Amino acid sequence: MTDFLQLNDTPVESVEPGLLRATSYGHFTSMQVRGGRVRGLDLHLERLDRSSLELFGEGIPADRVLSYLRLALDRADSADLSIRVNAFTRERAKLDAGIPISPELLITVTDPLEPTPDPPRLLAVEHERVVPHVKHTGTFPLVYFGRQAHLAGHDDALFYDRAGNVSEASIWNICFATEGRIVWPAAEVLPGITMLTLRAGLVATGVRSETVPVPLTELASYDAAYLTNSIDPALPVASITTPADTTEYTADSASAGLITAAFEAVPPQEI
Repeated sequence: MTDFLQLNDTPVESVEPGLLRATSYGHFTSMQVRGGRVRGLDLHLERLDRSSLELFGEGIPADRVLSYLRLALDRADSADLSIRVNAFTRERAKLDAGIPISPELLITVTDPLEPTPDPPRLLAVEHERVVPHVKHTGTFPLVYFGRQAHLAGHDDALFYDRAGNVSEASIWNICFATEGRIVWPAAEVLPGITMLTLRAGLVATGVRSETVPVPLTELASYDAAYLTNSIDPALPVASITTPADTTEYTADSASAGLITAAFEAVPPQEI
């Protein structure tokens, strides 16, 4: 499949500098489409609407987003895709004046992304996401700390806050497993769509879960750790290195099965 961009309902053949500047302030959501369906589609639509209302003073109706997504699907030669929807505006003067603006949507369509093949080794670094509840386009720190982790011989960065509690990873949420229950860190994090989907699935399958602080000093008390995003619903973590020590995790088929079942318990929705 040929990758392409779509601005609202119109194909984009080339990107103008003004468009690049405009997309620096905004938000986005990324989804994996399989057979024309997306797991957690309603959550993606709610995220776009809610974040647009906060950033631009005007939300985005779900039917508008769906109409653009359907056009993108029609232009693609496959029903299996990776789609990113960016909301932004080129009317900066109105934005600065506090005038509500209906944002434009830049839709990026690529081939479907494959799950991460190997359990990653994470390097814990202190970082607190700015405006964490919005999936905004200010991603420099995520890339920066991820690169620092790579340079230090790890696969990615895991963030902890000033209190020494785990929050999230660069492009993932994280959860931990212990004694047949799933633990989510109580911290300021981006509420990922897959995380929300998994939580709903855990309720549906009757698995106990809780949200509590996860101090770096208690990482070894858990049986396993899992990263979650639209690409990797349950990616087992190989190790976490903190300023004090390294915690190694071995494969835990019991908790992996619980998370996989929870994810599959929430059916995908048709675009």
